[in-house]
Amino acid sequence: MHTTEEKLSPQTKKLITAVSVVIPLAVAILFKVKIDGVDLSFLPPIYAGINAVTVVTLLMALVAIKKKNIDLHRLFIQFSLVLSLFFLLCYVAYHITSDSTAFGGEGTIRTIYYFVLISHIVLSVGIIPLVLFSYAYGINNLVTRHKKLVRYAFPLWIYVAATGVIVYLMISPYYA
Repeated sequence: MHTTEEKLSPQTKKLITAVSVVIPLAVAILFKVKIDGVDLSFLPPIYAGINAVTVVTLLMALVAIKKKNIDLHRLFIQFSLVLSLFFLLCYVAYHITSDSTAFGGEGTIRTIYYFVLISHIVLSVGIIPLVLFSYAYGINNLVTRHKKLVRYAFPLWIYVAATGVIVYLMISPYYA
């Protein structure tokens, strides 16, 4: 069922915009914070695993909507959102308690690593408003806007989650 009014409330738009700005700023600020004496070195494989599961749940959401199972689609998307939030919390917790790991590869593999890493970081910032607006349109049954935005948000979200796993696999041999 489509609603006749294809707009989000101004409050919803402001909230999504604020969250889309606050999250990257908070992460950037927290990268300057170091908490000594806490060992969270076990987290990188966990948050890489969370990203891998996110890719799977996003693909399952796609299958569900292709089969016109909106309730299952919504469930998988909501689970993907929770996973992404949990990833973010683990990622920040690890980085405020651990020193950065330098990538030790050389030559072409180094170029590939930095391309994947930089595109992952840039798109992880950009994906926040895309995903949140897509979700808001969908949950508010603003189907036309939801479909338009998801054309961009979905593949980028998959890319960000998948490259999170790839970055981990490439850097993991260099963890101390």
